[in-house]
Amino acid sequence: MKKQFIFAMLIAGGLFTASCEKKAATEEATATEQNASEGSAPVAANDPATNPNVTSQEAVNPNAPKPVMTFKETEYDFGTIKQDKKVEHTFTFTNTGKSPLVIESASASCGCTVPEWPKEPVAPGKTGSIKVVFDPAGKSGQTSKQITITANTDPQVNYLTIKTNITGSVPTAGAEGPVRL
Repeated sequence: MKKQFIFAMLIAGGLFTASCEKKAATEEATATEQNASEGSAPVAANDPATNPNVTSQEAVNPNAPKPVMTFKETEYDFGTIKQDKKVEHTFTFTNTGKSPLVIESASASCGCTVPEWPKEPVAPGKTGSIKVVFDPAGKSGQTSKQITITANTDPQVNYLTIKTNITGSVPTAGAEGPVRL
């Protein structure tokens, strides 16, 4: 019984899909006929002039030179810091490519690390910076966080790393047993 029901559903789904495709083809043919009767050219779905979501062939050139993000440093060690104080570091980079560099996003491996990046394109030969703010609250010991930068570069993804040793007022168990707050 279940097999028959599933088989019936598959057939119904196939017929529905086929009717939708036929309807879309009929509507496109009707639009083409109307344009032809009016003396205008047919409207293409992938025409950049009529569809703003499609770029022209000239606009996308996979062989065009890409920007390159060259950092002064990709890793920074804050050393030993206190648990109650936010720290920040600015990573500087240069666009050593031949076209404008656009950073699409910068994200960190956790919410305690917040990167800020330039939203405007960085011209070839120019420099930019990514500021990273780290909040050590609630953490202790050796910590390493990674920042992932996605851009129109080659390679498309670049990584930055911050490291630190966090000390602070994290209660520890002593000779008398656990600490109660």
